[in-house]
Amino acid sequence: MSAVIEVLQQVVEGVGSGAVYASLALALVLIHRFTGIVNFAQGELAMISTYVAWQLVASGMPFWLALPVTLAVSFAGGMLIERIVIRPVQAAPELTTVIVTVGLFIFVNATAGLIWSFTVKDFPQQFPDGGIDLAGVRVDWSTLGIIGVVAVVMGLLYLLFQHTSIGLVMRAVACNPASARLSGIRVGRVLMLGWGLAATVGAVSGVLVAPVLFLEPNMMGGVLIYAFAAATLGGFDSPVGAVVGGLLVGVAETLAGAYVDVIGADLKVGVPLVIILAVLLVRPQGLFGRAAVERA
Repeated sequence: MSAVIEVLQQVVEGVGSGAVYASLALALVLIHRFTGIVNFAQGELAMISTYVAWQLVASGMPFWLALPVTLAVSFAGGMLIERIVIRPVQAAPELTTVIVTVGLFIFVNATAGLIWSFTVKDFPQQFPDGGIDLAGVRVDWSTLGIIGVVAVVMGLLYLLFQHTSIGLVMRAVACNPASARLSGIRVGRVLMLGWGLAATVGAVSGVLVAPVLFLEPNMMGGVLIYAFAAATLGGFDSPVGAVVGGLLVGVAETLAGAYVDVIGADLKVGVPLVIILAVLLVRPQGLFGRAAVERA
């Protein structure tokens, strides 16, 4: 019985980690659905948003007031990046857009280091210490808080896309930008909105993970790898798949680190790489993705 409880404990911890991966994977999926771009700078955008939140809190602003301000800044920043950096190369070959996002990754990382230095900073934990005991399995309040925040974000996105006119327009652009443009939709503005939403969702993942990892410019590098694995597993065109993929990746990483001696705590980063390779070989569109069909 104790062995079962131990496994369940690892699963609970994996779900907590997976929720963070899911939030960043959700940002990756949002951008890919609207623009077809895989944004390698998504983790760095989340990191610099977290620095904004830290700066506001350090200046005396209460965290729960600093958070919506940070999300608003992230939204505006995402829209600005789409307009200034991405739109000029939107029609360029895929390799060009990849290079641009990698360049954005380097630029944002260096900017954060220049402004705040590469010294590790302590980000305040907003969830209380302790937790609850469920049949011998301990669930920390921080884990429940992270899962709750990600669930709220997912619910708000669902309401936006399924029950608002803006969501309908965004789905039309994601489905067929050319037809949407012919229908009179301002596709450029919708793409800016998509980047803004993705930056906002990514900021949530940064704020959630910072108390665990400590705040420094390279903190999201490993998280981005897990988020890519989550998006690949769930499907790059499925927001639901990103969340499910994130939870599965988190559980797989935790169980592998605990029970596979070769992996242990030091080689857990290899787990998402194996997942990415396996999915691309077996089901490239992911669990919830749709295979691309080309008509002759």
